[in-house]
Amino acid sequence: MNLNATLFFQMIVFFVLAWFTMTFIWPPLIKAIDDRRQKIADGLAAAEKGKADLAQAQARISLIESSAKTDNQAKLAEAEKLASSIVESARSEAEQERARILAQARQDAELEAQRVRDGLRNDVAALAVKGAEQILQREVDTKTHAELLNQLKAQL
Repeated sequence: MNLNATLFFQMIVFFVLAWFTMTFIWPPLIKAIDDRRQKIADGLAAAEKGKADLAQAQARISLIESSAKTDNQAKLAEAEKLASSIVESARSEAEQERARILAQARQDAELEAQRVRDGLRNDVAALAVKGAEQILQREVDTKTHAELLNQLKAQL
């Protein structure tokens, strides 16, 4: 065989193979590589967008937390004010009730003392009449008895 013919046929096979590869194999391979490159770029863009969304969400969360803390502190202060006003109101009502109970107790004590005094006067008057009866050894009539009792009550 001739070296030139072999080289010539090898060159023709090489060019046919190169043409076949560039026509039928290379475009789908390049298309697959471009699709893969696009998917990777989309994934990276989505990851960056996710990071940005995460940072934005964390900023919103911290803003909401600080706002909630401020709101909670304001509500707590308002609740403390309300509680102190309720305590003051209850304290003043309790003072008024205490004063009323004391006044009522004083009045009841005075009435009871007056009732006891009246009872003692009646008992002393009855004892005095009984003593006078025994001294005189006779009974005083009822009319005189009532008059004597009234006089004793007036003197006591």
